[in-house]
Amino acid sequence: MVGLLLGSGVVQARGDAPAAKATPPVPLLWKVTGPGDSRVYLLGSFHLLRAQDYPLAADVDQAFAASKRVVFELSPQDMQSPQLTQKMLQAAVRTDGTELKRDLDPATWTKLQAYATANNLPLAQLQGMKSWFVGLTITLGQFTKMGLDPNLGLDRHFMQRAATAGKPTSGLEDIDTQIGVLSGMSAAEQQQMVAEALDQADKADAEGRKLHDAWRRGDDKLLWTSMAAQMRGEYPQLYKRINTERNDAWVPKLQQYLQAGQGGTLVVVGTLHLLGDDGVVDKLKAKGFKVERVCTGCAKPKR
Repeated sequence: MVGLLLGSGVVQARGDAPAAKATPPVPLLWKVTGPGDSRVYLLGSFHLLRAQDYPLAADVDQAFAASKRVVFELSPQDMQSPQLTQKMLQAAVRTDGTELKRDLDPATWTKLQAYATANNLPLAQLQGMKSWFVGLTITLGQFTKMGLDPNLGLDRHFMQRAATAGKPTSGLEDIDTQIGVLSGMSAAEQQQMVAEALDQADKADAEGRKLHDAWRRGDDKLLWTSMAAQMRGEYPQLYKRINTERNDAWVPKLQQYLQAGQGGTLVVVGTLHLLGDDGVVDKLKAKGFKVERVCTGCAKPKR
């Protein structure tokens, strides 16, 4: 589902040749100021990107240079650990003898059958997997067909840069917590995840391209209305599970980096987590911190 790609940590576009002098992406970036020299830069990630999405706007490079450390949803150590895949698959496999079909309503099951046939998805094998894993598989497959690559996602980009620069890194969650977000879903939430993935797949590449282009422009309004607000309205339980509850858990951790003497910290998380009145940006504002959007390219010309 799209929300996980812009909200959870968890190339060339097909048939498209990007312009040789494309404008560098200006992903959403905010600066949060605490006492003394403490600053947190909140950078909105797109978890799958393409080679042509680099380099980034100068604002982002400056935020990285001004930061002593880089924080992600999952630490680089966890992202690179074999345990991540092992635990994910262990959590995804059904062990109670039931099948996927039992957990989906008739309309969603029929839609999934049609999608599997059209996309050569091995539905017989997926019968032994939990619904959340099937929804994630559909979404990742759709974005991969667009030429978007998880190995080129913004998170991995800055993990590599932090390693090269010798900057310490950490995660806001550990492997068990992140997998628990998915495996701990209720049956209703999991069914919503499959339904939302199939709804997005019905819109084919157009929806994915629109969101990717909006991310490149730093278009917070379109990202909110076309992704976050829509998801919150249509799949409220799912939205709360993968977004709101995690934001609430992250804010106290971010506040620690806003204590005097901490210096600058770059925080790279899914864009979904930064949007709306239940996003990290507004939650830190509500705590009394000074929060300002950083986007030199967005500045209006002086009259």
